[in-house]
Amino acid sequence: MIADLKPYPAMKHSGVEWLGEVPEHWEVRRLKTLFSAVDIRSESGSEELLTVSSNLGIVLRRSANVTMFKAESYAGHKLCWPGDLVINSLWAWSRGLGVSDHHGIVSTAYGVYRPRDAGMLDPRFVHALVRSTPFRWELRVRSKGVWTSRLQLTDESFFGAPFPLPPLAEQAAIVRFLDYADRRIRRYIRAKQKLIKLLEEQKLGIIHRAVTRGLDPDVPLRDSGVEWLGEVPEHWEVMRVKQASQVLRGKFTHRPRNDPSLYDGPYPFIQTGEVARSDKTITSYRQTLNERGLAVSRMSPAGTLVMTIAANIGDVAVLDFDACFPDSVVGFAPRKHVERDFLYYMFRAMKPELLREAPVNTQGNLNVDRIGSRGIGVPPIPEQQGIVRRIEAETGRLDEAIDRGRREISLLRELRTRLIADVVTGKVDVREAAARLPDEESDLAALDDADALTDADALIDAEDATADDLDAVLEEVEA
Repeated sequence: MIADLKPYPAMKHSGVEWLGEVPEHWEVRRLKTLFSAVDIRSESGSEELLTVSSNLGIVLRRSANVTMFKAESYAGHKLCWPGDLVINSLWAWSRGLGVSDHHGIVSTAYGVYRPRDAGMLDPRFVHALVRSTPFRWELRVRSKGVWTSRLQLTDESFFGAPFPLPPLAEQAAIVRFLDYADRRIRRYIRAKQKLIKLLEEQKLGIIHRAVTRGLDPDVPLRDSGVEWLGEVPEHWEVMRVKQASQVLRGKFTHRPRNDPSLYDGPYPFIQTGEVARSDKTITSYRQTLNERGLAVSRMSPAGTLVMTIAANIGDVAVLDFDACFPDSVVGFAPRKHVERDFLYYMFRAMKPELLREAPVNTQGNLNVDRIGSRGIGVPPIPEQQGIVRRIEAETGRLDEAIDRGRREISLLRELRTRLIADVVTGKVDVREAAARLPDEESDLAALDDADALTDADALIDAEDATADDLDAVLEEVEA
Protein backbone atom coordinates (compact mmCIF):
# COMPACT_ATOMS: atom_id res chain seq x y z
CA MET A 1 0.00 0.00 0.00
CA ILE A 2 2.69 2.51 1.01
CA ALA A 3 5.03 1.47 -1.78
CA ASP A 4 2.35 2.26 -4.39
CA LEU A 5 1.94 5.90 -3.37
CA LYS A 6 2.79 8.48 -6.00
CA PRO A 7 3.38 12.24 -5.94
CA TYR A 8 0.65 14.71 -6.81
CA PRO A 9 0.36 15.43 -10.54
CA ALA A 10 0.96 19.18 -10.19
CA MET A 11 3.07 20.97 -7.61
CA LYS A 12 3.99 24.56 -6.77
CA HIS A 13 6.57 26.28 -4.62
CA SER A 14 5.26 26.95 -1.13
CA GLY A 15 7.67 29.76 -0.41
CA VAL A 16 8.60 27.99 2.85
CA GLU A 17 12.02 26.38 3.09
CA TRP A 18 11.08 23.38 5.24
CA LEU A 19 7.87 22.77 3.33
CA GLY A 20 9.28 22.89 -0.19
CA GLU A 21 6.79 22.16 -2.96
CA VAL A 22 3.13 21.51 -2.19
CA PRO A 23 0.24 20.33 -4.36
CA GLU A 24 -0.90 23.03 -6.72
CA HIS A 25 -4.42 23.17 -5.29
CA TRP A 26 -3.26 23.49 -1.65
CA GLU A 27 -3.09 26.81 0.16
CA VAL A 28 -0.29 27.90 2.48
CA ARG A 29 -1.74 30.10 5.22
CA ARG A 30 -0.35 31.81 8.28
CA LEU A 31 -1.74 30.35 11.47
CA LYS A 32 -3.11 33.74 12.54
CA THR A 33 -5.62 33.46 9.69
CA LEU A 34 -6.77 30.02 10.86
CA PHE A 35 -6.70 30.18 14.68
CA SER A 36 -7.45 32.61 17.46
CA ALA A 37 -6.17 32.47 21.03
CA VAL A 38 -8.67 31.43 23.70
CA ASP A 39 -8.28 32.23 27.40
CA ILE A 40 -11.31 31.01 29.34
CA ARG A 41 -10.74 30.17 33.00
CA SER A 42 -12.35 27.61 35.28
CA GLU A 43 -14.47 29.10 38.06
CA SER A 44 -14.54 26.02 40.27
CA GLY A 45 -11.54 23.98 39.12
CA SER A 46 -13.78 20.89 39.06
CA GLU A 47 -13.47 20.06 35.37
CA GLU A 48 -11.46 17.10 34.07
CA LEU A 49 -7.70 17.63 34.41
CA LEU A 50 -5.77 17.25 31.15
CA THR A 51 -2.08 16.92 30.39
CA VAL A 52 0.25 16.80 27.39
CA SER A 53 1.91 13.55 26.43
CA SER A 54 4.82 13.86 24.03
CA ASN A 55 3.69 10.48 22.72
CA LEU A 56 -0.05 11.03 22.23
CA GLY A 57 -0.91 14.70 22.63
CA ILE A 58 -3.66 15.95 24.97
CA VAL A 59 -4.86 13.21 27.31
CA LEU A 60 -6.74 12.78 30.58
CA ARG A 61 -4.33 13.47 33.39
CA ARG A 62 -5.65 10.55 35.45
CA SER A 63 -4.63 8.22 32.62
CA ALA A 64 -1.07 9.48 32.81
CA ASN A 65 -0.38 8.36 36.38
CA VAL A 66 0.95 11.80 37.27
CA THR A 67 2.10 12.02 40.87
CA MET A 68 3.73 15.44 40.75
CA PHE A 69 2.97 19.12 40.23
CA LYS A 70 -0.57 18.91 41.64
CA ALA A 71 -2.17 22.17 42.72
CA GLU A 72 -4.38 22.60 45.77
CA SER A 73 -7.01 24.19 43.56
CA TYR A 74 -7.45 24.46 39.81
CA ALA A 75 -9.85 27.38 39.97
CA GLY A 76 -8.56 30.04 37.60
CA HIS A 77 -6.77 27.56 35.36
CA LYS A 78 -7.36 27.54 31.62
CA LEU A 79 -10.08 25.53 29.94
CA CYS A 80 -10.12 23.88 26.55
CA TRP A 81 -12.79 22.12 24.49
CA PRO A 82 -12.73 19.32 21.90
CA GLY A 83 -11.16 20.61 18.69
CA ASP A 84 -8.96 23.19 20.46
CA LEU A 85 -5.25 23.13 19.70
CA VAL A 86 -3.43 23.08 23.05
CA ILE A 87 0.29 23.91 23.27
CA ASN A 88 2.69 23.80 26.17
CA SER A 89 4.68 26.88 25.21
CA LEU A 90 7.85 25.50 26.83
CA TRP A 91 7.72 22.14 25.04
CA ALA A 92 6.11 22.91 21.69
CA TRP A 93 9.39 22.05 19.95
CA SER A 94 9.26 18.53 21.41
CA ARG A 95 5.68 17.56 20.59
CA GLY A 96 4.28 19.18 23.69
CA LEU A 97 1.07 19.98 21.84
CA GLY A 98 -1.96 18.48 20.18
CA VAL A 99 -5.63 18.89 19.36
CA SER A 100 -7.78 18.00 22.37
CA ASP A 101 -10.59 15.46 22.25
CA HIS A 102 -11.69 16.53 25.72
CA HIS A 103 -13.17 19.42 27.64
CA GLY A 104 -11.13 20.15 30.71
CA ILE A 105 -8.51 22.09 32.62
CA VAL A 106 -5.02 22.70 31.28
CA SER A 107 -2.06 24.58 32.71
CA THR A 108 -2.08 28.37 32.77
CA ALA A 109 1.25 28.17 30.93
CA TYR A 110 -0.45 26.58 27.93
CA GLY A 111 -1.70 28.28 24.82
CA VAL A 112 -5.22 27.33 23.71
CA TYR A 113 -6.11 28.06 20.09
CA ARG A 114 -9.47 27.62 18.37
CA PRO A 115 -10.13 27.43 14.61
CA ARG A 116 -11.65 30.62 13.25
CA ASP A 117 -13.68 28.55 10.77
CA ALA A 118 -14.28 24.94 11.80
CA GLY A 119 -15.44 24.21 8.26
CA MET A 120 -11.90 24.68 6.95
CA LEU A 121 -10.01 22.40 9.30
CA ASP A 122 -10.22 18.72 10.23
CA PRO A 123 -8.94 18.59 13.84
CA ARG A 124 -7.25 15.24 13.19
CA PHE A 125 -5.31 16.71 10.26
CA VAL A 126 -4.22 19.65 12.39
CA HIS A 127 -3.09 17.24 15.11
CA ALA A 128 -1.02 15.17 12.68
CA LEU A 129 0.58 18.18 11.01
CA VAL A 130 1.58 20.16 14.09
CA ARG A 131 3.19 17.06 15.63
CA SER A 132 5.01 16.04 12.42
CA THR A 133 8.78 16.22 12.10
CA PRO A 134 8.85 19.11 9.59
CA PHE A 135 6.51 21.26 11.68
CA ARG A 136 8.50 20.50 14.82
CA TRP A 137 11.45 22.16 13.10
CA GLU A 138 9.31 25.25 12.50
CA LEU A 139 8.26 25.32 16.16
CA ARG A 140 11.86 24.84 17.28
CA VAL A 141 12.98 27.86 15.25
CA ARG A 142 10.10 29.96 16.54
CA SER A 143 10.64 29.03 20.21
CA LYS A 144 12.93 31.57 21.83
CA GLY A 145 15.22 31.18 24.83
CA VAL A 146 18.26 29.25 26.00
CA TRP A 147 18.45 25.75 24.50
CA THR A 148 19.97 24.22 27.63
CA SER A 149 17.27 25.79 29.80
CA ARG A 150 13.87 26.75 28.40
CA LEU A 151 12.56 27.54 24.96
CA GLN A 152 9.22 29.33 24.82
CA LEU A 153 6.77 29.68 21.96
CA THR A 154 4.84 32.94 22.20
CA ASP A 155 1.44 33.58 20.65
CA GLU A 156 3.02 36.00 18.19
CA SER A 157 5.61 33.47 17.03
CA PHE A 158 2.99 30.73 16.74
CA PHE A 159 0.61 32.86 14.69
CA GLY A 160 3.40 33.67 12.24
CA ALA A 161 4.02 30.03 11.34
CA PRO A 162 3.02 28.78 7.87
CA PHE A 163 0.42 26.04 7.57
CA PRO A 164 -0.18 23.93 4.45
CA LEU A 165 -3.92 23.64 3.92
CA PRO A 166 -5.52 21.06 1.63
CA PRO A 167 -9.30 21.09 1.00
CA LEU A 168 -11.35 19.76 3.90
CA ALA A 169 -12.31 16.51 2.12
CA GLU A 170 -8.66 15.87 1.35
CA GLN A 171 -7.70 16.47 4.97
CA ALA A 172 -10.18 13.75 5.93
CA ALA A 173 -8.69 11.39 3.34
CA ILE A 174 -5.20 12.04 4.67
CA VAL A 175 -6.31 11.31 8.23
CA ARG A 176 -8.10 8.13 7.13
CA PHE A 177 -5.00 6.86 5.36
CA LEU A 178 -2.65 7.72 8.22
CA ASP A 179 -4.90 6.06 10.79
CA TYR A 180 -5.00 2.89 8.70
CA ALA A 181 -1.23 2.84 8.16
CA ASP A 182 -0.51 3.71 11.77
CA ARG A 183 -2.62 0.85 13.12
CA ARG A 184 -0.75 -1.64 10.99
CA ILE A 185 2.68 -0.30 11.85
CA ARG A 186 1.79 -0.40 15.54
CA ARG A 187 0.63 -4.00 15.20
CA TYR A 188 3.96 -4.95 13.62
CA ILE A 189 5.79 -3.12 16.40
CA ARG A 190 3.75 -4.85 19.10
CA ALA A 191 4.48 -8.24 17.56
CA LYS A 192 8.22 -7.48 17.58
CA GLN A 193 8.03 -6.20 21.15
CA LYS A 194 6.29 -9.35 22.33
CA LEU A 195 8.96 -11.47 20.67
CA ILE A 196 11.72 -9.40 22.27
CA LYS A 197 10.05 -9.74 25.67
CA LEU A 198 9.97 -13.53 25.32
CA LEU A 199 13.62 -13.61 24.27
CA GLU A 200 14.62 -11.38 27.18
CA GLU A 201 12.70 -13.60 29.61
CA GLN A 202 14.52 -16.61 28.20
CA LYS A 203 17.83 -14.78 28.57
CA LEU A 204 17.05 -13.76 32.14
CA GLY A 205 16.20 -17.38 32.95
CA ILE A 206 19.61 -18.50 31.71
CA ILE A 207 21.34 -15.78 33.73
CA HIS A 208 19.33 -16.44 36.88
CA ARG A 209 19.95 -20.17 36.77
CA ALA A 210 23.69 -19.70 36.21
CA VAL A 211 24.31 -17.14 38.98
CA THR A 212 22.20 -18.97 41.57
CA ARG A 213 22.94 -22.63 40.79
CA GLY A 214 26.30 -22.56 39.02
CA LEU A 215 27.55 -24.90 36.29
CA ASP A 216 27.06 -28.36 37.81
CA PRO A 217 23.41 -29.48 37.83
CA ASP A 218 24.24 -32.24 40.35
CA VAL A 219 26.06 -30.09 42.90
CA PRO A 220 24.70 -30.36 46.49
CA LEU A 221 22.62 -27.35 47.48
CA ARG A 222 21.86 -25.52 50.71
CA ASP A 223 19.41 -22.84 51.73
CA SER A 224 21.03 -19.44 51.17
CA GLY A 225 18.82 -17.69 53.73
CA VAL A 226 18.12 -15.08 51.04
CA GLU A 227 14.59 -15.22 49.67
CA TRP A 228 15.34 -14.23 46.09
CA LEU A 229 18.34 -16.57 45.84
CA GLY A 230 16.72 -19.66 47.28
CA GLU A 231 19.09 -22.65 47.38
CA VAL A 232 22.69 -22.24 46.22
CA PRO A 233 25.59 -24.70 45.85
CA GLU A 234 26.75 -25.58 49.35
CA HIS A 235 30.36 -24.53 48.70
CA TRP A 236 29.31 -20.98 47.71
CA GLU A 237 29.68 -18.13 50.16
CA VAL A 238 26.61 -15.99 50.81
CA MET A 239 27.39 -12.33 51.47
CA ARG A 240 25.98 -8.86 51.19
CA VAL A 241 26.59 -6.74 48.10
CA LYS A 242 28.59 -4.30 50.24
CA GLN A 243 30.89 -7.18 51.25
CA ALA A 244 31.44 -8.16 47.62
CA SER A 245 31.93 -4.67 46.29
CA GLN A 246 32.52 -1.11 47.34
CA VAL A 247 29.30 0.81 46.69
CA LEU A 248 29.83 4.35 45.42
CA ARG A 249 26.85 6.62 44.89
CA GLY A 250 27.15 9.09 42.06
CA LYS A 251 27.56 12.75 42.89
CA PHE A 252 26.21 15.97 41.46
CA THR A 253 25.58 18.51 44.19
CA HIS A 254 24.77 21.58 42.12
CA ARG A 255 21.17 22.66 41.49
CA PRO A 256 19.79 23.22 38.94
CA ARG A 257 21.47 20.23 37.36
CA ASN A 258 21.13 21.62 33.85
CA ASP A 259 23.06 24.82 34.62
CA PRO A 260 24.88 25.42 31.29
CA SER A 261 27.94 26.79 33.11
CA LEU A 262 28.76 23.22 34.26
CA TYR A 263 28.88 21.57 30.84
CA ASP A 264 30.79 21.34 27.57
CA GLY A 265 34.18 20.42 28.99
CA PRO A 266 36.47 17.37 28.61
CA TYR A 267 34.86 15.09 31.23
CA PRO A 268 32.21 12.55 30.15
CA PHE A 269 28.96 12.70 32.13
CA ILE A 270 26.49 9.83 31.91
CA GLN A 271 22.93 9.64 33.20
CA THR A 272 20.31 6.94 33.65
CA GLY A 273 19.45 6.97 29.95
CA GLU A 274 22.94 5.86 28.90
CA VAL A 275 22.81 2.96 31.36
CA ALA A 276 19.36 1.87 30.15
CA ARG A 277 20.35 2.04 26.49
CA SER A 278 23.64 0.19 26.85
CA ASP A 279 24.25 -3.34 25.72
CA LYS A 280 26.29 -4.26 28.82
CA THR A 281 29.02 -1.72 28.03
CA ILE A 282 28.52 2.05 27.85
CA THR A 283 30.59 3.12 24.86
CA SER A 284 29.28 6.64 24.20
CA TYR A 285 27.99 9.70 26.00
CA ARG A 286 25.97 12.79 25.19
CA GLN A 287 27.13 15.29 27.78
CA THR A 288 30.42 16.44 29.21
CA LEU A 289 31.34 18.47 32.28
CA ASN A 290 33.88 21.27 32.49
CA GLU A 291 36.13 21.97 35.47
CA ARG A 292 33.28 23.64 37.34
CA GLY A 293 31.03 20.66 36.70
CA LEU A 294 33.70 18.20 37.76
CA ALA A 295 34.07 20.07 41.05
CA VAL A 296 30.47 19.20 42.01
CA SER A 297 30.68 15.63 40.72
CA ARG A 298 33.13 12.71 40.91
CA MET A 299 35.10 10.86 38.23
CA SER A 300 34.91 7.05 38.18
CA PRO A 301 37.40 4.94 36.21
CA ALA A 302 36.69 2.88 33.10
CA GLY A 303 35.52 -0.59 34.04
CA THR A 304 33.27 0.65 36.86
CA LEU A 305 30.01 -1.28 37.13
CA VAL A 306 27.08 1.16 37.36
CA MET A 307 23.41 0.74 38.30
CA THR A 308 20.46 3.13 38.05
CA ILE A 309 18.49 3.69 41.26
CA ALA A 310 15.96 6.18 39.88
CA ALA A 311 13.98 6.39 36.65
CA ASN A 312 15.11 3.11 35.02
CA ILE A 313 15.53 1.25 38.29
CA GLY A 314 17.99 -1.63 38.43
CA ASP A 315 19.56 -1.25 34.97
CA VAL A 316 23.26 -2.11 34.99
CA ALA A 317 26.19 -1.52 32.68
CA VAL A 318 29.98 -1.24 32.59
CA LEU A 319 31.78 2.02 31.84
CA ASP A 320 34.10 1.86 28.83
CA PHE A 321 35.71 5.18 29.77
CA ASP A 322 36.32 7.38 32.80
CA ALA A 323 33.09 9.23 33.57
CA CYS A 324 31.06 11.16 36.10
CA PHE A 325 27.46 10.36 36.96
CA PRO A 326 24.73 11.87 39.19
CA ASP A 327 23.29 10.45 42.39
CA SER A 328 20.62 8.59 40.42
CA VAL A 329 23.39 6.17 39.43
CA VAL A 330 25.47 3.97 41.76
CA GLY A 331 28.96 2.66 41.01
CA PHE A 332 30.44 -0.65 42.17
CA ALA A 333 34.11 -1.55 42.57
CA PRO A 334 34.22 -5.35 43.12
CA ARG A 335 36.58 -6.63 45.79
CA LYS A 336 39.37 -9.02 44.90
CA HIS A 337 37.30 -12.18 45.47
CA VAL A 338 34.57 -11.09 43.02
CA GLU A 339 34.73 -10.84 39.23
CA ARG A 340 33.14 -7.71 37.84
CA ASP A 341 31.28 -9.51 35.03
CA PHE A 342 29.95 -12.10 37.46
CA LEU A 343 28.60 -9.28 39.62
CA TYR A 344 27.10 -7.69 36.51
CA TYR A 345 25.10 -10.83 35.74
CA MET A 346 24.21 -11.25 39.41
CA PHE A 347 22.68 -7.75 39.31
CA ARG A 348 20.83 -8.62 36.11
CA ALA A 349 19.25 -11.57 37.89
CA MET A 350 18.53 -9.41 40.94
CA LYS A 351 16.67 -6.68 39.05
CA PRO A 352 13.14 -8.06 39.66
CA GLU A 353 13.93 -8.12 43.38
CA LEU A 354 15.23 -4.55 43.23
CA LEU A 355 12.08 -3.42 41.45
CA ARG A 356 9.98 -4.96 44.22
CA GLU A 357 12.06 -3.08 46.79
CA ALA A 358 11.77 0.31 45.11
CA PRO A 359 8.14 1.20 46.01
CA VAL A 360 8.93 1.14 49.75
CA ASN A 361 10.65 4.47 49.26
CA THR A 362 8.53 7.61 49.03
CA GLN A 363 9.91 8.52 45.61
CA GLY A 364 9.89 4.98 44.26
CA ASN A 365 13.68 4.92 44.12
CA LEU A 366 16.33 2.61 45.52
CA ASN A 367 19.03 3.76 47.90
CA VAL A 368 22.61 2.74 48.54
CA ASP A 369 21.93 1.06 51.88
CA ARG A 370 19.21 -1.17 50.47
CA ILE A 371 21.37 -2.25 47.57
CA GLY A 372 24.37 -2.87 49.80
CA SER A 373 22.35 -5.06 52.14
CA ARG A 374 21.05 -7.42 49.43
CA GLY A 375 22.35 -10.96 49.70
CA ILE A 376 24.16 -12.72 46.83
CA GLY A 377 25.91 -16.06 46.34
CA VAL A 378 29.62 -15.95 45.53
CA PRO A 379 31.46 -19.02 44.18
CA PRO A 380 35.27 -19.26 43.84
CA ILE A 381 36.84 -17.02 41.20
CA PRO A 382 37.42 -19.80 38.61
CA GLU A 383 33.78 -20.80 38.86
CA GLN A 384 32.66 -17.18 38.51
CA GLN A 385 34.69 -16.93 35.31
CA GLY A 386 33.18 -20.17 34.01
CA ILE A 387 29.66 -18.94 34.79
CA VAL A 388 30.29 -15.74 32.81
CA ARG A 389 31.56 -17.73 29.83
CA ARG A 390 28.55 -20.05 29.98
CA ILE A 391 26.06 -17.19 30.14
CA GLU A 392 27.62 -15.36 27.21
CA ALA A 393 27.82 -18.52 25.13
CA GLU A 394 24.18 -19.46 25.77
CA THR A 395 22.74 -15.97 25.34
CA GLY A 396 24.71 -14.93 22.25
CA ARG A 397 22.06 -16.00 19.75
CA LEU A 398 19.32 -14.51 21.90
CA ASP A 399 21.18 -11.19 21.92
CA GLU A 400 21.45 -11.28 18.13
CA ALA A 401 17.71 -11.92 17.79
CA ILE A 402 16.88 -9.17 20.29
CA ASP A 403 19.12 -6.68 18.49
CA ARG A 404 17.56 -7.60 15.16
CA GLY A 405 14.07 -7.08 16.59
CA ARG A 406 15.03 -3.69 18.01
CA ARG A 407 16.49 -2.59 14.68
CA GLU A 408 13.28 -3.62 12.93
CA ILE A 409 11.21 -1.65 15.44
CA SER A 410 13.43 1.36 14.90
CA LEU A 411 12.97 1.09 11.14
CA LEU A 412 9.20 0.78 11.54
CA ARG A 413 9.10 3.90 13.69
CA GLU A 414 11.24 5.76 11.19
CA LEU A 415 8.87 4.63 8.45
CA ARG A 416 5.87 5.92 10.40
CA THR A 417 7.55 9.27 11.09
CA ARG A 418 8.59 9.74 7.47
CA LEU A 419 5.21 8.64 6.15
CA ILE A 420 3.34 11.15 8.32
CA ALA A 421 5.72 13.92 7.29
CA ASP A 422 5.39 13.16 3.58
CA VAL A 423 1.61 12.85 3.65
CA VAL A 424 0.74 15.96 5.69
CA THR A 425 3.11 18.14 3.65
CA GLY A 426 1.79 16.93 0.30
CA LYS A 427 4.80 14.96 -0.91
CA VAL A 428 2.68 11.90 -1.71
CA ASP A 429 -0.93 11.64 -2.86
CA VAL A 430 -3.06 9.32 -0.70
CA ARG A 431 -6.51 10.25 -2.01
CA GLU A 432 -7.03 7.12 -4.12
CA ALA A 433 -5.46 4.85 -1.48
CA ALA A 434 -7.74 6.29 1.22
CA ALA A 435 -10.81 5.80 -0.95
CA ARG A 436 -10.00 2.08 -1.34
CA LEU A 437 -9.54 1.41 2.38
CA PRO A 438 -12.06 -0.86 4.12
CA ASP A 439 -14.09 0.42 7.05
CA GLU A 440 -12.33 -0.50 10.25
CA GLU A 441 -12.78 0.58 13.84
CA SER A 442 -9.78 2.10 15.53
CA ASP A 443 -7.88 -0.30 17.72
CA LEU A 444 -5.92 2.36 19.57
CA ALA A 445 -7.35 1.11 22.86
CA ALA A 446 -5.39 -2.10 22.32
CA LEU A 447 -2.04 -0.34 22.29
CA ASP A 448 0.52 -2.06 24.44
CA ASP A 449 2.88 -0.69 27.06
CA ALA A 450 5.07 0.97 24.46
CA ASP A 451 2.24 3.42 23.75
CA ALA A 452 1.17 3.90 27.37
CA LEU A 453 1.75 7.20 29.14
CA THR A 454 4.64 7.61 31.53
CA ASP A 455 5.51 10.18 34.15
CA ALA A 456 8.21 11.37 31.77
CA ASP A 457 5.52 12.21 29.21
CA ALA A 458 3.36 13.87 31.82
CA LEU A 459 6.14 16.05 33.19
CA ILE A 460 5.70 18.45 30.30
CA ASP A 461 2.36 19.36 31.88
CA ALA A 462 4.12 21.27 34.64
CA GLU A 463 4.20 25.02 34.40
CA ASP A 464 6.21 25.16 37.63
CA ALA A 465 8.60 22.30 36.88
CA THR A 466 12.05 22.78 38.34
CA ALA A 467 15.10 22.92 36.12
CA ASP A 468 16.10 19.48 37.40
CA ASP A 469 12.76 18.04 36.32
CA LEU A 470 12.94 19.67 32.91
CA ASP A 471 16.48 18.34 32.49
CA ALA A 472 15.27 14.83 33.25
CA VAL A 473 12.44 15.15 30.75
CA LEU A 474 14.80 16.50 28.12
CA GLU A 475 16.96 13.40 28.53
CA GLU A 476 13.91 11.15 28.10
CA VAL A 477 12.51 13.09 25.14
CA GLU A 478 15.80 12.93 23.28
CA ALA A 479 16.33 9.23 24.07
